This record gives sequence, C-alpha cells and structure tokens, in this order.
Amino acid sequence: MSPARLLVLATGGTIAGIAGDAMRHGYRPGQIGIDQWLADAGQLGLEASLTGKQIANTGSEDVGPDIWARLHAEITRAMADPDCDGIIVTHGTDTAEETAFALDLTLPVTKPVVLVGAMRPADAVGSDGMRNFVNAVRVAGDVQAGGRGVLLVMGDRVLAARDARKVRTRGTDDAFRGFPRGSVALVTPSALEWFGRPWRENDAVRFAFPGDWPDDWPHVPVLYIAAGIDPSLIGRMVDAGDGQPQARGIVIAGVGEGNMPEGVRAELAHRAAAGLLVVRSSRVDEGIVDREAADTPDGFIAARALNPQKARILLMMLLANGITDHAAIQAAFDNP
Repeated sequence: MSPARLLVLATGGTIAGIAGDAMRHGYRPGQIGIDQWLADAGQLGLEASLTGKQIANTGSEDVGPDIWARLHAEITRAMADPDCDGIIVTHGTDTAEETAFALDLTLPVTKPVVLVGAMRPADAVGSDGMRNFVNAVRVAGDVQAGGRGVLLVMGDRVLAARDARKVRTRGTDDAFRGFPRGSVALVTPSALEWFGRPWRENDAVRFAFPGDWPDDWPHVPVLYIAAGIDPSLIGRMVDAGDGQPQARGIVIAGVGEGNMPEGVRAELAHRAAAGLLVVRSSRVDEGIVDREAADTPDGFIAARALNPQKARILLMMLLANGITDHAAIQAAFDNP
C-alpha cells in the first residue's frame, strides 16, 4: 500500500512554540514554521507523504472566524484534490475545541480532518508535540478515519470534535477529555484502535460556512453566571452601542444545570419575547442541560451536552444560515 498523502495546515500554537530554555515556564507560541516542522518530522521515517502550508502562526487565543475561514477554504480545496488523502491542522490547545467544532459543522466527511496540538513547547523537557503529531499522521492516514467528522488528537487519545474539551491548564496527561462520549480511539506512533464504527457515513455538509469575520457571523456573547450577578449586565452585553452590534443571541454559562438568579432569568425571558435567542448551558465541566418546563414560557433553548463555547458556535452557525425557529434550533442542539 502506498503511503498516505497528507496536507498539513499550520496555525502556530504551543506545538510550534519555543521557550529558549528547556526548563522555562514561559514561551512564545508559533515560532516554528511549517517547513522546519515537516523537515524535523521527515527524519522519523513516517509512512506518509507530507506537504504543508502556513495558515497563521499565533497562539490560539487569537484564533477566530478569520482563521477558520482560511482553514475551511484550504480544507475544501484539499477535499476535492484526488492527490490528497487527509488533512492535519496544527493548532494551539486553548481554542482547539472551538476550531474543530466550527469545521466539523461545515465540512463533509469524505476525507479525515485531524487537529493536533501540544501542551509543552517544542524545546521543553518532555515536549509532547512531535509525538502528538506522529499520532495525528497515523489517524489522518487511516481509511477508517473517514466518516467520523473532524477529530482531535492529544495525548494518545482521539476525540470527536463535538465532544472534545480542554480540561487542564498544564500537563500532558488527559489535558483533553471527551463528553458525553470519551475517546473514539486510542493511538500511538505504532498502533491505532478505533472504538466503534464511523457515525457520519452518509452525512454531508450540515451548514454553509458563514464567511469572514465579523460581517458574516452574528454577534452572540456568553454570559457567565456567578453568585450575585447584576441583571443589568445583560443589556450592556446585547444592546448595540459604541461600535458593538446588536446581539442576535446569547449563551448563558449557568450554574448547575444551566440555572441563573431569578432577576437574570426574568430579564432574559423579557429579551427572548422580543426576539433574542437565549441558550442555557452550564459552567460545570461535564453535564447535560436538559429542557425544563419553564423553558417554553421563557423562550429558552437548552444546550444539552454542549459547553458554552461550543453552544455559542452552534448558535452563530444556525443564525448565519437563516435558522431562527426555536424548534429547529433545539433540534440542532439535541443532535449537534
């Protein structure tokens, strides 16, 4: 069997970061270009043919819809290229789950798309970047990776985009987890074990990609609920003014199962009656936010298994695609 032909799209992040001292905590992300990275990887005898393109070279805290648009365009072209078998995106870990989910919602599943990052810069003691990358090469080059949507590879685990979430600020041991599903596969440089069959074999593109930021992406802020929060904050977040557009929706990072103080609930219900789309999610790391009896009169939507950051992406995607019906939006959250 001929080696897999893989396109590597680089965006920077810790995986391409340099500290300048193997013992130093601080580092600069995105210092290693794609050409140097692939030259280093080429010394490992990988069973794949790799070509690369630099999309960005930044920490992922600065990644958003503008870079998503560039990635989406490049991956779409690669999907149509008969000489490309799969795509790898190197990415910082801070927002990797959001990039993966945005791409998962807007790409077909005809070829594997794998995001990969690192928790330690390339010159740190115990750097995990190259191992994670080699694992990603194995996943992206595997024919069984097709039909599973966008995947994220970190620490020998393969996670589906809708499930992946970063749960630790440091360390390489289970820095990412999947919820509600755990790992969909385990991978090492020498082995790959899938858990179950592909789940999107007949699933084409679900949403049209909105376009460039910010004009094509609706304004959807996230309100983090904390004890004693002032309901007046809602108006400052959603009303137009000082160059800020009018919000078309808001995601609530609620306490517990998406709960909020009564004053906040009342203000949001008033706003929902006027047309603002309100999604209840939870600030708790893992858990389902089900619909409650009060959601119907309040006009709220339940985020189900999506955390606040992913709920925001899905709501923006729905709005950008002209979907505003509450039942249709709730159905999208029920089955993201």
